[in-house]
Amino acid sequence: MKTIVIHGSTRKNGNTEYLTHRAVPAENVSHVYLRDHNIQMITDERHSDQGFQAIEDDYHHIIDQMIEHDVVIFSTPIYWYSMSGLMKVFIDRFSQLVREKGYETFKEDFKKKTVYLIAVGGDNPSLKGLPLIQQFEYILQFFDSSLEGYILGQANKPGEIQSDRRALAQAHQLKEQL
Repeated sequence: MKTIVIHGSTRKNGNTEYLTHRAVPAENVSHVYLRDHNIQMITDERHSDQGFQAIEDDYHHIIDQMIEHDVVIFSTPIYWYSMSGLMKVFIDRFSQLVREKGYETFKEDFKKKTVYLIAVGGDNPSLKGLPLIQQFEYILQFFDSSLEGYILGQANKPGEIQSDRRALAQAHQLKEQL
Protein backbone atom coordinates (compact mmCIF):
# COMPACT_ATOMS: atom_id res chain seq x y z
CA MET A 1 0.00 0.00 0.00
CA LYS A 2 1.27 3.43 -0.97
CA THR A 3 1.05 6.18 1.64
CA ILE A 4 1.06 9.95 1.20
CA VAL A 5 1.49 12.41 4.04
CA ILE A 6 0.07 15.91 3.63
CA HIS A 7 2.06 18.11 6.04
CA GLY A 8 0.33 21.31 7.17
CA SER A 9 3.03 22.80 9.38
CA THR A 10 4.79 26.04 8.51
CA ARG A 11 7.78 25.09 10.68
CA LYS A 12 10.36 22.84 9.07
CA ASN A 13 11.41 19.92 11.30
CA GLY A 14 8.93 20.89 14.00
CA ASN A 15 7.21 18.69 16.55
CA THR A 16 4.42 17.62 14.20
CA GLU A 17 6.86 16.54 11.51
CA TYR A 18 8.98 14.71 14.07
CA LEU A 19 6.01 12.70 15.31
CA THR A 20 4.76 12.05 11.80
CA HIS A 21 8.12 10.74 10.61
CA ARG A 22 8.10 8.34 13.57
CA ALA A 23 4.66 7.08 12.49
CA VAL A 24 5.30 6.29 8.83
CA PRO A 25 7.65 3.76 7.26
CA ALA A 26 10.51 5.11 5.19
CA GLU A 27 9.53 3.18 2.06
CA ASN A 28 6.45 3.60 -0.12
CA VAL A 29 5.69 6.97 1.45
CA SER A 30 5.41 10.32 -0.31
CA HIS A 31 5.63 13.53 1.70
CA VAL A 32 3.97 16.75 0.57
CA TYR A 33 4.84 19.84 2.59
CA LEU A 34 2.11 22.37 1.89
CA ARG A 35 4.43 25.21 2.96
CA ASP A 36 6.54 24.47 -0.14
CA HIS A 37 3.61 24.88 -2.55
CA ASN A 38 1.51 27.71 -3.88
CA ILE A 39 -2.08 26.91 -2.95
CA GLN A 40 -4.59 29.70 -3.35
CA MET A 41 -7.60 30.15 -1.10
CA ILE A 42 -10.98 29.21 -2.46
CA THR A 43 -13.30 31.89 -3.74
CA ASP A 44 -16.83 30.65 -3.14
CA GLU A 45 -18.39 30.68 -6.58
CA ARG A 46 -20.84 27.82 -6.05
CA HIS A 47 -23.81 30.04 -6.83
CA SER A 48 -22.41 32.12 -9.66
CA ASP A 49 -23.58 31.52 -13.22
CA GLN A 50 -20.06 30.57 -14.32
CA GLY A 51 -19.33 28.35 -11.31
CA PHE A 52 -15.82 28.03 -9.98
CA GLN A 53 -13.11 29.63 -12.06
CA ALA A 54 -9.84 27.80 -12.69
CA ILE A 55 -7.00 28.61 -10.30
CA GLU A 56 -3.41 28.38 -11.46
CA ASP A 57 -1.43 26.99 -8.54
CA ASP A 58 0.03 23.70 -7.26
CA TYR A 59 -3.23 22.28 -5.89
CA HIS A 60 -4.09 19.80 -8.63
CA HIS A 61 -0.55 18.46 -8.67
CA ILE A 62 -0.93 17.51 -5.00
CA ILE A 63 -4.43 16.11 -5.50
CA ASP A 64 -3.19 13.98 -8.41
CA GLN A 65 -0.54 12.54 -6.11
CA MET A 66 -3.13 11.87 -3.42
CA ILE A 67 -5.31 9.97 -5.88
CA GLU A 68 -2.41 7.62 -6.65
CA HIS A 69 -2.04 6.55 -3.00
CA ASP A 70 -4.02 4.13 -0.86
CA VAL A 71 -3.37 5.74 2.53
CA VAL A 72 -3.62 9.47 3.25
CA ILE A 73 -2.17 10.90 6.45
CA PHE A 74 -2.97 14.49 7.32
CA SER A 75 -0.32 15.95 9.62
CA THR A 76 -0.98 19.32 11.24
CA PRO A 77 -0.20 21.33 14.33
CA ILE A 78 -3.24 22.16 16.41
CA TYR A 79 -3.92 25.88 16.06
CA TRP A 80 -6.84 27.31 17.98
CA TYR A 81 -8.47 23.87 18.38
CA SER A 82 -8.26 23.16 14.67
CA MET A 83 -5.87 22.51 11.82
CA SER A 84 -3.24 24.93 10.57
CA GLY A 85 -4.22 27.61 8.07
CA LEU A 86 -2.24 25.84 5.33
CA MET A 87 -4.19 22.63 5.88
CA LYS A 88 -7.49 24.49 6.07
CA VAL A 89 -6.90 26.22 2.73
CA PHE A 90 -5.98 22.85 1.20
CA ILE A 91 -9.13 21.16 2.52
CA ASP A 92 -11.40 24.11 1.69
CA ARG A 93 -10.51 23.61 -1.95
CA PHE A 94 -12.23 20.19 -1.83
CA SER A 95 -15.47 22.18 -2.30
CA GLN A 96 -14.25 23.38 -5.66
CA LEU A 97 -12.48 20.16 -6.63
CA VAL A 98 -15.57 17.96 -6.47
CA ARG A 99 -17.23 20.24 -9.07
CA GLU A 100 -14.29 20.47 -11.47
CA LYS A 101 -14.04 18.90 -14.88
CA GLY A 102 -11.52 16.07 -14.75
CA TYR A 103 -12.17 15.38 -11.06
CA GLU A 104 -15.72 14.11 -11.29
CA THR A 105 -14.68 10.83 -9.61
CA PHE A 106 -12.64 12.43 -6.81
CA LYS A 107 -15.38 11.95 -4.23
CA GLU A 108 -15.70 8.27 -5.12
CA ASP A 109 -11.91 7.85 -5.30
CA PHE A 110 -11.35 9.52 -1.93
CA LYS A 111 -13.94 7.27 -0.31
CA LYS A 112 -11.62 4.32 -0.96
CA LYS A 113 -8.68 5.89 0.90
CA THR A 114 -7.58 4.87 4.37
CA VAL A 115 -7.18 8.13 6.28
CA TYR A 116 -5.27 8.98 9.46
CA LEU A 117 -4.58 12.21 11.29
CA ILE A 118 -1.49 13.18 13.26
CA ALA A 119 -1.66 16.44 15.21
CA VAL A 120 0.44 18.10 17.88
CA GLY A 121 -0.67 20.81 20.27
CA GLY A 122 0.81 22.42 23.34
CA ASP A 123 -2.01 22.62 25.84
CA ASN A 124 -3.81 19.37 26.68
CA PRO A 125 -4.25 18.18 23.08
CA SER A 126 -5.95 14.95 24.15
CA LEU A 127 -8.90 17.13 25.11
CA LYS A 128 -8.44 20.35 23.13
CA GLY A 129 -7.60 18.45 19.94
CA LEU A 130 -11.00 16.73 19.93
CA PRO A 131 -12.68 19.50 17.88
CA LEU A 132 -10.02 18.87 15.22
CA ILE A 133 -10.74 15.14 15.26
CA GLN A 134 -14.46 15.84 14.95
CA GLN A 135 -13.82 18.24 12.09
CA PHE A 136 -11.91 15.58 10.16
CA GLU A 137 -14.63 13.04 10.89
CA TYR A 138 -17.22 15.39 9.38
CA ILE A 139 -15.00 16.09 6.36
CA LEU A 140 -14.63 12.38 5.75
CA GLN A 141 -18.36 11.75 6.22
CA PHE A 142 -18.88 14.02 3.23
CA PHE A 143 -16.87 11.49 1.23
CA ASP A 144 -18.73 8.56 2.82
CA SER A 145 -15.47 7.63 4.49
CA SER A 146 -14.10 7.57 8.01
CA LEU A 147 -11.03 8.41 10.04
CA GLU A 148 -9.19 5.13 10.67
CA GLY A 149 -7.17 6.53 13.54
CA TYR A 150 -5.37 9.52 14.94
CA ILE A 151 -2.46 10.50 17.13
CA LEU A 152 -2.58 13.62 19.29
CA GLY A 153 0.84 14.61 20.57
CA GLN A 154 1.68 17.19 23.20
CA ALA A 155 4.48 19.67 22.60
CA ASN A 156 4.90 23.40 22.59
CA LYS A 157 8.57 24.31 22.30
CA PRO A 158 10.76 22.81 19.57
CA GLY A 159 11.77 19.24 20.40
CA GLU A 160 9.27 18.75 23.24
CA ILE A 161 7.43 16.01 21.33
CA GLN A 162 10.35 13.71 22.09
CA SER A 163 9.10 13.62 25.71
CA ASP A 164 5.56 12.52 24.82
CA ARG A 165 5.95 8.77 25.34
CA ARG A 166 2.28 8.03 24.70
CA ALA A 167 2.27 9.74 21.29
CA LEU A 168 5.60 8.14 20.34
CA ALA A 169 4.23 4.71 21.26
CA GLN A 170 1.13 5.35 19.16
CA ALA A 171 3.37 6.47 16.28
CA HIS A 172 5.30 3.20 16.55
CA GLN A 173 2.02 1.24 16.46
CA LEU A 174 0.82 3.10 13.36
CA LYS A 175 4.16 2.49 11.66
CA GLU A 176 3.77 -1.23 12.31
CA GLN A 177 0.23 -1.13 10.88
CA LEU A 178 1.27 0.62 7.72
